[in-house]
Amino acid sequence: MARTTLRPKRVARAAVPARARAIAAVEPGVLDPAAWRVRTAKLPLWPLFMMFALMPLWWVLGVWYVVWPFFGVVLFALLATRGDVRLPAGTWLWLIFLGIVAISSTRLERATSIVVFGLRLGHLCTALLVGIYVYNLGRDRIPWARIASPLALFWLAMVALGWFGVLAPRFSMPSPFELVLPAGVRGERYILDVAHLDATEFNPLSRNPIYRPAAPFPYTNNWGTAYSFLVPFVLAYLMSVRRGALRAVLMVSLPLSLVPAFLTLNRGMFIGLGAGVLYLLVREMARGRVRLLLPITLIVFAGWVVTLFIPVVDLITHRTSTTDTNTDRFDLYVQTWAAVLRSPLLGFGQPTQVDTTHAAEPLGTQGMIWQLLYSHGIPATICFYLILLVLARRLSGAVSPAGLWLSALPVIAAVVTPFYSYIDPNMSVLLFAVGLGLAAVDGPVNREPRTRAS
Repeated sequence: MARTTLRPKRVARAAVPARARAIAAVEPGVLDPAAWRVRTAKLPLWPLFMMFALMPLWWVLGVWYVVWPFFGVVLFALLATRGDVRLPAGTWLWLIFLGIVAISSTRLERATSIVVFGLRLGHLCTALLVGIYVYNLGRDRIPWARIASPLALFWLAMVALGWFGVLAPRFSMPSPFELVLPAGVRGERYILDVAHLDATEFNPLSRNPIYRPAAPFPYTNNWGTAYSFLVPFVLAYLMSVRRGALRAVLMVSLPLSLVPAFLTLNRGMFIGLGAGVLYLLVREMARGRVRLLLPITLIVFAGWVVTLFIPVVDLITHRTSTTDTNTDRFDLYVQTWAAVLRSPLLGFGQPTQVDTTHAAEPLGTQGMIWQLLYSHGIPATICFYLILLVLARRLSGAVSPAGLWLSALPVIAAVVTPFYSYIDPNMSVLLFAVGLGLAAVDGPVNREPRTRAS
């Protein structure tokens, strides 16, 4: 009787480093054999296009901020349906942070405040889901250019709307959503601000009023925050995607964006970008490399050319010397900190309008750190900075030029916190770009190979 011998199944092993170099610049995580395990069910890209590429449509309808958390629900459903979800660094800290924020709702004084609180919590949850979604797309080896396209289109739309503010600074009208809002909800100032359509932000009480581009955001500071997050992303895209119409348009848009960016007169935006550039230069010089000197020099030169036509330094100096903006901010910070000491663990749920400050803004505004401290307490604030620290540490492993630009994002996000808050779609913008960077650091990503010179 013939004897059948069962041969052990042969397991194909990939030469990981060799394959990695064939696809992309090698990040440390690529050497992990587990990084090559491929998910069979791919996540679709259309939710990200709906969110980011169609932003102008949501803005015109006045529902941009309101509809954003619903997209988070869609992302969660798709991730849950696919299963086997990889979690990037910092996810568990994010969940703890969200838990503390949710508990701080018990400190709300008015029942109607739950609407605004829920909207902000929805933005935080959606940002986390965007980061996880993009991270898994990258680890599934969806082409890098396809994953990044929705955010690149978002950038182009933001630059176009910034120019709309430059060319039509007085544009202001109620949105369709604003017209159908119930009177009780319309009484919430934040809801009214995010639903109204304004091309610029204008302070008529200023002694030197100037129209500052803001669209699609309700405030010009939000535009500056998005700009400081998106410039490193656009540079990363240009350094990793070597051809295509979108790349050409992005190259043109970058110098064009300087005009609306400078006219926002956002000091924090310049400080954030400067800190990011300084961080990268120090890192590169410590390793004896000068790869980023050329693009940084070109950007600085383009900025200098724009200042020949827009005296941004003089405008900022004049604005701050002829208004009480610095005095108002300092008074707001002092009173915010005094209030935080009365409720250090959970804060007050959300910013509060008081009559004891010189500023027109509520306590707990004019900066991410002040909003976190006042609205959600000291533990939530510490947790948020730990998240940025974890992300910065993880992204510091990036070695490719694209990864280096993305590694500056947590640094920029931390530096702008005393000036700008970004519990809005900007948080999703930040984590979209960070998710791309983390995917590249943790495993292989399907970037476009460089075209060799003939």
